Amino acid sequence: MALDNIFGIGGSALNAQTVRMNTVASNLANAGTVATSEADAFRGKRAVFKAILSNQLNGQDNNKGGVQVTNITDDPTPIKRMHDPSNPSADKDGYVYLSNVNEMTEMVEMMAANRSYQNNVEVINTARQLMMRTLDIIKS
Repeated sequence: MALDNIFGIGGSALNAQTVRMNTVASNLANAGTVATSEADAFRGKRAVFKAILSNQLNGQDNNKGGVQVTNITDDPTPIKRMHDPSNPSADKDGYVYLSNVNEMTEMVEMMAANRSYQNNVEVINTARQLMMRTLDIIKS
């Protein structure tokens, strides 16, 4: 594998982790929301990744692999219902429907995405340093 392929692979991984971090941020921002029905309640989002193999690139030679976000799906965790008749969003029975976002799970997800992002930055930096050293050797 040529070093220049690493930049494409690392770049695609950085993009994927950025989408993952954005979905976590959206989940955390909506964690405390309430709705009048289960259908209207906020559901946490998850980014779905897929590996890109060289034979799936449809003739594009700029990458020889990587990762892409194929979908952003709803978290299947059930919606919680809470009795709060004084809430203006309560239904006729006095219930409000809470988001299915668990803040602790989201923080773990955020830390994992952050570490993956940092690791990919290190891969790209290491590849850049190796290319620069190779150029220095060729110049000598």
